This record gives sequence, C-alpha cells and structure tokens, in this order.
Amino acid sequence: GGGVCHSVQLSLSVYHSLTLSQKGEDEFGKVDAIVVSVGVDEEIVYAKSTALQTWLFGYELTDTIMVFCESKILFLASKKKVEFLKQVAVTKGNENANGLPPITLLVREKNESNKANFEKMVEAIRGSREGRSVGVFVKDKFPGEYMKSWNDTMTAEGLERVDISAAVAYCMAVKEEGELALMKKAASVTSEVFTKFFKERVMEIVDADEKVRHSKLAESVEKAIEEKKYLAGADPSTVEMCYPPIIQSGGHYSLKFSVVSDKTHMHFGAITCAMGIRYKSYCSNLVRTLMVDPPQDMQDNYGFLLQVEEELLKALKHGVKLSEVFSTVMDFVKKEKPELVAKLTKNLGFAMGIEFREGSLVINSKNQYKLKKGMVFSVSLGLSDLVNKEAKKEEQKKYALFLGDTVQVNEDDPATILTPVKKKIKNVGIFLKNEDEDEDEEEADNAEDLLGKGARATLLTERTRNEMTAEEKRRAHQKELADQMNEEAKRRLTAQKGEQQIQKARKSNVSYKSATQMPKEREIREMKIFIDKKYETVIMPVFGIATPFHIATIKNISMSVEGDYTYLRINFYCPGSSLGRHEGNIFPNPEATFVKEITYRASNLKAPGDPAVPSSNLQNAFRIIKEVQKRYKTREAEEKEKEGIVKQDSLVINLNRSNPKLKDLYIRPNITQKRMQGSLEAHTNGFRFTSVRGDKVDILYNNIKHSLFQPCDGEMIIVLHFHLKNAIMFGKKRHTDVQFYTEVGEITTDLGKHQHMHDRDDLYAEQMEREMRHKLKSAFKNFIEKVETLTREELEFEVPFRDLGFQGAPYRSTCLLQPTSSALCNVTEWPPFVVTLDEVELVHFERVQFHLKNFDIVIVYKDYSRKVTMINAVPVNSLDPIKEWLNSCDIKYTEGVQSLNWTKIMKTIVDDPEGFFEQGGWSFLDPESEDDAAGADSESEMEDETFNPSAEEDEYEEEDSDEDYSSETEDTDYSASLASDEESGKDWDELEEEARKADKESHYEEVDPTPTSRKRKGRSTAPPPSSKKKRRR
Repeated sequence: GGGVCHSVQLSLSVYHSLTLSQKGEDEFGKVDAIVVSVGVDEEIVYAKSTALQTWLFGYELTDTIMVFCESKILFLASKKKVEFLKQVAVTKGNENANGLPPITLLVREKNESNKANFEKMVEAIRGSREGRSVGVFVKDKFPGEYMKSWNDTMTAEGLERVDISAAVAYCMAVKEEGELALMKKAASVTSEVFTKFFKERVMEIVDADEKVRHSKLAESVEKAIEEKKYLAGADPSTVEMCYPPIIQSGGHYSLKFSVVSDKTHMHFGAITCAMGIRYKSYCSNLVRTLMVDPPQDMQDNYGFLLQVEEELLKALKHGVKLSEVFSTVMDFVKKEKPELVAKLTKNLGFAMGIEFREGSLVINSKNQYKLKKGMVFSVSLGLSDLVNKEAKKEEQKKYALFLGDTVQVNEDDPATILTPVKKKIKNVGIFLKNEDEDEDEEEADNAEDLLGKGARATLLTERTRNEMTAEEKRRAHQKELADQMNEEAKRRLTAQKGEQQIQKARKSNVSYKSATQMPKEREIREMKIFIDKKYETVIMPVFGIATPFHIATIKNISMSVEGDYTYLRINFYCPGSSLGRHEGNIFPNPEATFVKEITYRASNLKAPGDPAVPSSNLQNAFRIIKEVQKRYKTREAEEKEKEGIVKQDSLVINLNRSNPKLKDLYIRPNITQKRMQGSLEAHTNGFRFTSVRGDKVDILYNNIKHSLFQPCDGEMIIVLHFHLKNAIMFGKKRHTDVQFYTEVGEITTDLGKHQHMHDRDDLYAEQMEREMRHKLKSAFKNFIEKVETLTREELEFEVPFRDLGFQGAPYRSTCLLQPTSSALCNVTEWPPFVVTLDEVELVHFERVQFHLKNFDIVIVYKDYSRKVTMINAVPVNSLDPIKEWLNSCDIKYTEGVQSLNWTKIMKTIVDDPEGFFEQGGWSFLDPESEDDAAGADSESEMEDETFNPSAEEDEYEEEDSDEDYSSETEDTDYSASLASDEESGKDWDELEEEARKADKESHYEEVDPTPTSRKRKGRSTAPPPSSKKKRRR
C-alpha cells in the first residue's frame, strides 16, 4: 500500500495545484469546486471519471464521489473503499504535506438517503471560492439511485455545472516516466501480437487459400492475447484489447476505430487491420495494411502514405498547435499528390492514455491545443476509395490503405514510434509467385458456374492428373531463368567491353634525386658497403665507383664463410626472375640492362695494422640490409592494405543518453592480439564500437551491405554481423566483415559430472543458461528494433533461416550455412562467409553422383572477373532443399558429374565473351536433356544423345572439353557412361561398349544401338532434345 499512497499523494497534489490554484483563463479558473462522481456501469469501458480515478489511484472506485474544494478534499465511498483511501487521508501530524489540503473521508450508508453526507459535501462546495459553479464531466452519466439522488441534490442547491473534461484531459495527456514505460510495454505487446500472430495467420490463409470471415479472424486475435507466447513477457491478466480488432478487405472500408469487423470473407487484396492492446489500463494502437500481389499503382500510393506519416511525425513537436500539424501534412499532400487530398482521412490521430481516444486532442484542422513533450498519440492516416485499374472482380475495384502507430512527442526531434512493426512495401506485401495457376483457378471457377458441381469434380481430377511434380515445376522455372540469365550476361559484358583494366606498373624506387643527397661517409670513400637507412639504400662499390641500389631492388642476400674468406652474395630482381605470383614481372623499363647478382668477398684474417677483421664489414652489411628490407616490406604491406580504401564519411555523434547501446561485446576481427570487450552504440549515421582500452571502430550505416543478426538458438554465441560495401581499416588491416558477439553458455562442458545428471546444480546451471539466452536475445532484439527505428528502416537486420541451413565447408572447416532474405551466410565461425544473392549469376553443383555422399557448390558471380566461390562437402541430402531455395530466389542452378577447372573457364569467358555466348553461353553446364533424365527414368536414353558428338557439333564439343573441362578423359563418353549408369545398373564393359557405339552413330532415330532406347521410338510425343538447335544458333 505504501507505494500507492505515495503516488496518490503526489498525484492529488499535482491535480489540486493544477486545478484550483489557477485563477487564470483556463477552464479550471472558472469553477469554484470540482465534483467527480462514479457509479456502476459495466457497459462503459472509457469514461473521464474512471480514467481520472485510475490516474490518481491506479484503481477504479465505483460508487464514489470526490469533491475537490479550494481548501479541502472530500471522498464519499463505501466502507471498503474508505479503508483503501485511508492511505491518502493525511494524518493529523503532517497536515498539508506536499501542499495538500486536508482530506475528509465519508462512509456511504447502504440503502440510506445519504442526506447528511450530501449536505457536508454541498457545504464544502459552498465554502470554496465563490461557491456557485462546479466543474464536472458532463458526458459521464452513470445509472442508479445513488448517482441520481446526488445529481438531484446539486440541482436543488442551484449549483451551476461547468464541463472541465478537456482541461483535465490536457493535464492528464502529458505522461510521466512510469506511465510512458507502461505505454511502451503496451505498444510492444501490440507489435508482438501483430507480427507473431496476425501477420503469420494472414499469410497462412493466403497460402492455403482458406475462406475466413473478418469477424472470425478478429476473434482469433482476441484469443491469442490469452497466450503468453505472443505477449512479449507480459502477464496475460494485465493485458486486454482496447477495442475488438478491426479487419477489413474486399472493397468495403471504413477507416475509423468505432467500426466492427464484418462477417464477409477476407478478400486477398488490400487487408487493413487495426488493433490495440491495453496493458495495466494504458492503451496502445497499431494499424497496418497487408497487400496481396499489389499492382504497381497500389504500391506507389502506399509508398506515398509512408512519406506522409514521416512528415506527420516530423511535425509532432513540443509547442506546436494540433491544427498546425494537420495543415503541415495537408500542404505536403497538396504539393506532392494533390489528387489524393480528398481521399485522406479527415483527422490524423488523437491523444491516448488510460482512455483510448481523447476527444479533445484530435489532430484536425480546428484544434487549438498545443502539443507537449511526453504526450502519446495514436496517429492514423489512410487513403480510402482508391480505384484499382487492373481489377477483374468487383471486390478488387476499390481499395483503401490505412496506417497507424503509437508515438511519443519529443522536445525537438520527430515523434518516436513505440510500435516498431515494419511497414515497408516488402514487409507488408504478400507476393505470390505462380500467376499462371491463379488464372487456371479462375477458369475452373467459371466452368463450375456453367456446369454445376458434378462437372467441377471431374475438372479437378483432370487438373490433378496434369499437376506437375515439384521437380518438373522447378525445371520449367529454371529453363526460363537460363534464357534470361544468358541475355542479361551478354548485355552486361558488351557494356563492360569499353572498360578494360590497365595493369599497374611496379613503382620504381628512386634512391637519390640528385648527387647532392648521396651521403659523404668515410666507408664510401674507403670503398666499403654502406647502408643509408634514411633513404633505404645500399651503396656498394662497383668497379671502384660507389653505386646506390634501393632496397626494393634487392631480392635476397646470403652470406657464407669458406676457408679464410667470407662471401656476401646479393641477388637483385630482374625480368625473368619470378616475383611471386601476385606481382607479375612488371618493370618500368624492361628493355634496360639489369644486374642479376653481385658477390663480395673479404678476408677473415686480421692483417697487421688493420683496425678490425675486414670481413666484419660484410657481416654488418648483411645484418643491416636484412633489417632495412624487413622494415621496407612491412611498410609496403601496410600501404598495400590501405590502397583502395574508400574514404568514409565521419561519424556524427549523437550526444543524448538514450542512444541504442549494447555492452560487453567482443569484436571480431580483433583489434589487437588478444580479444577485447567493448560496447556498441548507434549514433546518427553509424555505429561506434569502443573497447575497454578506448580503441574506436566506426561503421557507417551507408557502408553496410548486409546487417545480420544470428540469435543464439543452437549456437554458442549471439552475433550482430556487418558485411560492408567498402573495406574499413583497423588494427592495421582492412576488413569487409566486422561482427560483435557475446558468448552464451559454457563452450566447454565438464564430462566428468554427467553420471549424476539430476544434480540440482546441473539442472540449475541449465536453467540459468536458458534464462541468460533469453535475456541476451531480448537485449539484442531490443537494440535492433531501436536501431531500425532510428535509421527509419534503412538499416534492416536479417535473421538467417535456420531451417533452410545446410552443412558445407567454404573454408577449411565444415559449418552451417544459412540463407537470409538477401544473402547466404555463416557468421558464427571465423572467417565468416557472406555471399550476396543479388551478385550471384548461377550456382553449379559438382560431383553430383548417386554413390557419393556429398557434393560441392560453385557460386559464379555476375562480375566474371571475380573468383568463383566454392563450398565443399555439402551432404547429398541437402541437394533438394538447396535447389528448392535457389529456385524460389530466382537463381539459376546446374549440376554435373565432374569438377571443373573454374579459373580456366572464367578466363576463357572473360577473354572472349561474344564467342562464349554465341555458343550458347552457360548452357554448356546443363545439356537440357540430361536434366529431364534425372526426373524420368523412361527417358534415360536421351542422356546419351546429348553427349553424342554428332557431326554438326563436333568442333564445339572438342573445344568445349579442351577449354572448359579440366578432365583428362575425352569427357563426352565419360559423362555419358556415368550418367546412364545412374539409371540402369550395368557393368563397366557393357557401358564402354554402349558408349563406343554411341560415338559411331550420328543420329539415334535411324539405328537403335540398345534395346532400351526402343521406348523412345515408340513415344513419338517426346520432343527431340533442343540443345543442338541452341548450340548451332
């Protein structure tokens, strides 16, 4: 109780000072006392009187009358409630604590007339200020005798009633910290229910083509809030709906919150959904429109509505009048799309709190109230009666778009969105792939109308008979993709033709620009070897002349002692000596004469009169040259790292304390040798990681290609991974992948303690780990949501789809590779692996053979100069799921038996792109009929035909096998034998024989070399394989 008491006293004093001390122009100034009476009415959900009670006490007190006078406060309530209110009534000792006038508690007698009590209250009113007018909430009328008799008493006394609803509302609209926390929680619960339940459910309905009534769907949402899993950790008993969810579709829309979901079936077009959750009496609200296969026009209008909301949020600032906010938004619409002005909703939202809709604070053209920091609004804007030009059916012709969020008003920044449910077109559009199927269905429907039900059944059986298997569907799609890809690649390469790369010449190092810079040391005059460290130059006597050689010209040096002499041999770089793979022999002027090596010799014996042994000079030279060389090489390497680094913008630091921040993260790659913890903070235009030592790494939002969030389910670490567009430098190296992670759970497990698994400690430890995982996950999720809101969804974190993942070894070790919506990645092992799907030209599966347990994946990029990516050792049972996934991403894939020499293939293509595409381009990877064979046994012989080098394609086949395949065998018969082997289990001799025959025949149709292929002849329906035609083109 103490807590309540404290807050109530505070609230009362706030309230009292707000109300009666203002003798100003406010409505409060006009009244002499305030009366708030609450009766019992189950029907009413929102009323000012009850809201005020909740605001003051945290509870609703029925049958209670409160009278606030200038110098005292009276409560009339039943015995129980008086007990509760005693916490507030100040004890005698500290009257006027918090400047609060004394409080009198009157106990109401049941079934009595309460006359005495009423008189005390009237007397108090009479004694307050002028004692004539009372402030009341005119709209609140409660039934029952008790209320009636009190109202009659006031009328009889001739007290004038003044409505103070708006003034009280304005005073309650500014939320304190605690209230804001409750509203944020309410908003986050709403967001969870919408994304995890409602949106998923709509997707299911669309996928399964179910018929569901709007009212049923709305009911299912109300049921969902009884389940803990959708409530973001809130207790179900504290959660209720602000109003029954409103779901509308199919041409009939009313963009208000007072309508009910009707009983018509949901139509797959624009589906508007409005729902709000009330948590511990505080409301929140969210409106989204889901669109199934929206035409471009609808997408454009929706995109515009998003811009309008942006403008609205910018306009909602402390001190601005609501009508000004409205006109700012209207001006924007008039300027950008004047034709939509008439379609826009007439108000843009309202203040929200304990009451769902605050009628006196609506954002419309007339409202003169000013916004204050800490107010919370439900903003909602919609476009109704829009016409869909592409509509075929009646219910598609008209549509509406509706969008709304719970937002908090700030001092100078735009309003903060508390319901971070994604709303870009890609998040709310449901795009169905198979357009052709839909048309089939419509035909079937029309047929049904003509023929009645019986015919429909036969039609259906007909259809299922012709239904394609998944594999065939994939194949058909792949065929389209193949043509499309070859076309695009051809276009791209012809466009690139002009920009051939120029090879860089190796920079020549000049030691001294003029003779004056030559050092004048004694050693040089004495014809000894001298190393000038400043200019990194070795000066050696050649034919009695001191000759400088820059350290960069020296390849290596060696020293040996033989007998009485020490030999120092210096080898130089010169054309013809290999410079290592990367450098290529590029000299500024290769025609010049080069010195390849110089050997010096000195005696080990000390002659009389010599200050030192002559050979000591060589030994020193050897040591120093090595040292200078090492220094030079490290510097070169560092410069090479820096080369080509794109200069990043500088980070704009956001100084306010409420930046999204995650503490105790490790960064990978490490900044120094050992790993270090630090914190990651999101600023205005980028992230900054600060380690405990104070090293800083900045990552700008506009340099992030993919931001991935790998939750810790089934992993040992929880990771935020950034794959960058351009490399950044830290720790003296360049990096395109940076990640921040935290370890979850023990990475090592003590095996010794597993005998007694039911140990309390073990179970406790597991429980702790589970909680820790949960905590970390919600911390990371929270951070991500904040960052996404902060960047206006420009930065979106993708979560890998674990169930689509497959094992593979992109580097040395096997790891789980998981697709996200735009990439294929593994970020838990190091080095990380991220491939952007948009950059992929095609995927080729190698070593796909039925007796092998795994195969390899080759990823070829659209940029043919890039090295292909190999993923080795993928288990063969992942082949089908991978095909399914690639197919759904519109990526072409092919498969073959051999491993190919990709370096050579790519070089061939880049050297002569025209020739490559004239010969059918990428179709060399999958001779199409081989493809069919994989699906249908009866066509197994077609396979041989593909690989049969018939007369016309002889030269192509030859060239093919030399250029593109690294396989030693003449690989036409090799593949043919292997592939047909998959179908019929013959032994090698038969197969060899078969292949030999196949080589002799030029066409299959005239002579049948094998018995099985008779099947082919009989089936005249099977079209001959088209690969030949393609290649001859």
